[in-house]
Amino acid sequence: MTRTLSLAPLTVLELAPPDMVSCAAQAGYSHLGLRLLPVLPKMDVNHPIIGDTPMVREVLGRLGDTGLKVLDIEFIRLTPESRVADYAPMLETGARLGAQHVLAGGDDPHEQRLAERFAELCDAAAPFGLTANLEPIPLFELRTLAQAMRVLAAADRPNSGILIDPIHFDRSGERLADAVRIPRKWLHYMQLCDASAERPADAAGLQFQARFDRMIPGEGGLDLPGLLRALPREIPIALEVPMAALARTVGAAERARRLLAATLALLRRLEDEGGAAAAKFGGEP
Repeated sequence: MTRTLSLAPLTVLELAPPDMVSCAAQAGYSHLGLRLLPVLPKMDVNHPIIGDTPMVREVLGRLGDTGLKVLDIEFIRLTPESRVADYAPMLETGARLGAQHVLAGGDDPHEQRLAERFAELCDAAAPFGLTANLEPIPLFELRTLAQAMRVLAAADRPNSGILIDPIHFDRSGERLADAVRIPRKWLHYMQLCDASAERPADAAGLQFQARFDRMIPGEGGLDLPGLLRALPREIPIALEVPMAALARTVGAAERARRLLAATLALLRRLEDEGGAAAAKFGGEP
């Protein structure tokens, strides 16, 4: 089975967007994600990557030269003060870059208001051919899959989705049974990383680990095989694995290559195990 594997921007955030395209191509990916808006404005570089800017044109040129495709754009943080209309230029740029999905987080304690705002985002994204995907994050108000499913049910939009990131899934105390219950129509893609089995004791530890200290898939303590089995086998995977310590000695392209190789090995192992089980019981994998 051919699985779409995408290089997420947080993995190589030291690079400017055009160099992310080149890095993904050098490392052997078919897709990448691009961060058009910073998640943490005081920490992230705010690149001129929205509108008809020289950087946007350079990204388009490198996409054309390499044949890479953009899986998703990020990141929209929906707060009580958010105005969806303000994100129209981002969505338009994403469509120009050929993106399929836009990623958002819910940071509003009023669930009904968040659902209304998310419905607006879905409606704004639809004319550009984009799905809008909510990512439960333990440091945001929308922390759990249960919350996300209530918001999507209330929004009731055909291009809505939920994105699962294994580290947030684990740190929020989710169970594999929670993932299995997500309607297939809401699962457009997922993220993949690993992390230590021990959960950080406080919010600062959660933020540091998620932002700087994840692990290569298969090298940590998260139940990645279980999660991958719980989700549809065909959905694309974005590899979001920031490793600040390794980045001090290993370049972006080499880190991206290692992640890709480890993920392919993990997926092959799961396929082999599924095939062996099917052969044992006389069914299809």
